[in-house]
Amino acid sequence: MGVFDRVEKKLESVVGGVFARAFKGDVQPVEITARLQRELDSEAKLLSRDRKLVPNEFTIGLSAHDYDRLVPYSKTLNAEMAPQLLNYAAEKGYIFNGPVSLEYVLEESLPIGRFTVASAAVAGVSDAAAPANPSRHRATGLVVEVNGVRHPLTAPGLTIGRGTDADLRINDPGISRLHARINVIETDAGTTLSVEDLGSTNGITVDGVRTRQAALAQGSRIEIGSTRMLITSSVSDV
Repeated sequence: MGVFDRVEKKLESVVGGVFARAFKGDVQPVEITARLQRELDSEAKLLSRDRKLVPNEFTIGLSAHDYDRLVPYSKTLNAEMAPQLLNYAAEKGYIFNGPVSLEYVLEESLPIGRFTVASAAVAGVSDAAAPANPSRHRATGLVVEVNGVRHPLTAPGLTIGRGTDADLRINDPGISRLHARINVIETDAGTTLSVEDLGSTNGITVDGVRTRQAALAQGSRIEIGSTRMLITSSVSDV
């Protein structure tokens, strides 16, 4: 039995009963899941020889009729569809850059029974170590840049992971809850940086070399999971 066959079988059980009555003749959850599967296939971007990045955030446009019928059940349906997409991606060797998100929007121009899908690959990043009043903080030296956002590197450093205990949280399924630490040591001779693996599942890569620990400098590139980071200079603001 193929991946989609299992998805369809699983969702048929969900659509049974109240769902079947609610959606009869209208947009079916199985149809949406099939379309999301095709979206993964068509939008897969090659990262390396055996890794492809796929969208993890999906916006599903529905007619007014289908929107009113589907949205009240969206939480239950999403709880079934998201794991099925994760299983499909795992079998295809796809990588998500963040948690799977399914959102439904109203598109008045759509006829009953038709829907649209828009997608994006988005990694959520939050900085628990950010200063409470950044406008009065003078950032100097080096920063770590993640998805275009710069995070100051100040002693003693910061931890990186997917869990709430990490200073720099990244919603990437390839990243462990507490994945790595960037150490910042300040002395009279200057500042030294290093990165170390904290016993993660997938390890770290620095400048293309897989390692457990490495020195860092301006221009160093770190890869954790499917997320890429750059050590670069900061711009000082008063």
